[in-house]
Amino acid sequence: MTRPAIGIDLGGSHATIAVVKSDQVLASHRISLDSGQALRPALDGFAAAIRKLIKDLQMNASECEGVALGFCGLADARVGRVVSTNKKYEDAPAIDFNAWCKDEFGLRFAIENDARMALLGERHVGAAQGCDNLVMITLGTGIGGAAMIEGKLLRGKHAQAGCLGGHLPAKVGGRACTCGAIGCLEAEASGWALPLMAHEWQGFAASKLAGQENINFQMLFELADAGDRVAAAIREYCLEVWAAGAVGLIHAYDPEKIVIGGGVMRSAAVILPYIQAYVNEHAWTPWGKVEIAAAQLGNDAGLFGAIPLLTGNV
Repeated sequence: MTRPAIGIDLGGSHATIAVVKSDQVLASHRISLDSGQALRPALDGFAAAIRKLIKDLQMNASECEGVALGFCGLADARVGRVVSTNKKYEDAPAIDFNAWCKDEFGLRFAIENDARMALLGERHVGAAQGCDNLVMITLGTGIGGAAMIEGKLLRGKHAQAGCLGGHLPAKVGGRACTCGAIGCLEAEASGWALPLMAHEWQGFAASKLAGQENINFQMLFELADAGDRVAAAIREYCLEVWAAGAVGLIHAYDPEKIVIGGGVMRSAAVILPYIQAYVNEHAWTPWGKVEIAAAQLGNDAGLFGAIPLLTGNV
């Protein structure tokens, strides 16, 4: 590909807009948002940011391949629309993004779930280059996932195949999840569930976690390393949930590699060996061992996913 692409990575609290080409972010801009509000008014800000980026790069919109949006919910790439938002940007399914993009820039538009976009980015220039059978897991506030089989993104009839890995069951009778199910991986070991889990844990009052206003995974791992027994026990539980989830995804999608990203991977030195050892012992893969690897592109993965989404057969 010789032409740049415009990528929009939309999360719950912000959007990052960038012009990307090959393995480079040529220019980018970040916009703060509130996922409890409507998305349609924010599109004007997206358009203004794109125009400024293009102007700063001394380019015209016509020189770009198109605009690709990674959405924090279910999106159908075949029709270019949001399918379901799970309480984020609830007006999004009614937005005609194709018309917006054509009216603003005269460019093609593409949309995908943000985890699928991250997988595409990591395969394009990151940790999964050259891999056609792949699972991506993102560990953060929630747990996201995506799968590729023989070079094709797994999407399914209703655009939700492969990208609900965080909502696989992890515990019968477990914690209620935001999706409506009970005991999901996300409900048992995600950023939003961590404070709930900690407060319910036996011995919490005697833990240094009890004195923290905002309990997050960075704090959990630091206190566990410092010898806090409750923090260490909760960390062990989360590691086991993530590892069991990886085995479930291996049995479902038959990947050669699992790439793990997200903010929790600041502790990759602990997480990767644990999951690799668990997978080696418990995954049924008579052909060999699935490689567990850390994502390389960080927050830019979804932006780079714009390139194969707009130009590739995925």
